Amino acid sequence: MSIMHSNSFDIRQLEAFAAVMSAGSVTGAARLLGRSQPAVTRLIQDLEGDIGYALLHRSGPRITPTSRGLLFHAEVERHLASLTHIRERANAIGLDEPASLTIAATPSLAAGVLPQAIAAVAPDLLPRHLHVQALAAENVVQAVLARSADLGIASLPLEHPGLEVHWVADAPCVVALAADDPLAGDDVVRLAELAGRRIITLANPYRLRHRVDEALEKAGVTPQRMIDVNASMTALTMVRAGLGVAIVEPATVVGVPLEGIVMRVLDHSIPFVFGAISPAAMPLTPTVAALIEAARAVALAMPGCRLHDSGGVEALADTVYGQTPLPEGLPS
Repeated sequence: MSIMHSNSFDIRQLEAFAAVMSAGSVTGAARLLGRSQPAVTRLIQDLEGDIGYALLHRSGPRITPTSRGLLFHAEVERHLASLTHIRERANAIGLDEPASLTIAATPSLAAGVLPQAIAAVAPDLLPRHLHVQALAAENVVQAVLARSADLGIASLPLEHPGLEVHWVADAPCVVALAADDPLAGDDVVRLAELAGRRIITLANPYRLRHRVDEALEKAGVTPQRMIDVNASMTALTMVRAGLGVAIVEPATVVGVPLEGIVMRVLDHSIPFVFGAISPAAMPLTPTVAALIEAARAVALAMPGCRLHDSGGVEALADTVYGQTPLPEGLPS
């Protein structure tokens, strides 16, 4: 089978395919693009002819992406986003303005650190177009490595030769409680007091979850009921709904306080370790440099937050990975 019958794509074909994937139908895509349904159908067919394989399964009016179509869609999204950024940067160059900027951060840091950091940067340094992506920590790293993000803020580990680590900090995790919880009146909550309670915490075993499990084991607490989530904000809303108590990093609780939720210190230190990264060997623009410094200042304002030498990331291995083995099947 011949893959790629032409040397370049027609941007209209890519836009049509992306619109179909977004709308879920050719009819919906035609409305999004302001084109006729037959025109969108023809663009998709021409694209499939160019690349040499089907992107969509067709069953009457119903369409679903093929497995190849799903993979190709991820590439199309990145390509179209890059074209948008090129257009924005070209306009900024013509106007002698700061170039558009993309920041990738984990959801907790995107909500708990970035808004205040961006607000602290001098207005004349901020571009007209600022793109903020809330991604899983691993995807933040990949976005910075691929240079689709100019700056990343994520939890450790961040060791990679293609990354420049600008600062690393750690802040102790906290317990989030409903305001009427019996433990809400205590300044410090003992992990042992959470025995028998439903505990809500983050799911990723490669990052914070492993350290939470280690602390619970040291405190002699074996949770019988748990809810794991992929974002701290989800954990906090579950606490507010009365579903349990949450052990989370402090960024979300401090940066996005929720009515009816209180934050308390734990008697066991569970460090949340995070840092700011950019692509290695890439000169920092004044805007990126200012954002790195502003994010550091916001992070250090969190209770108990400490700054570490960014050059000694490997020395934090015990803090990041913990002392006990990872769950069975995961690399140590």
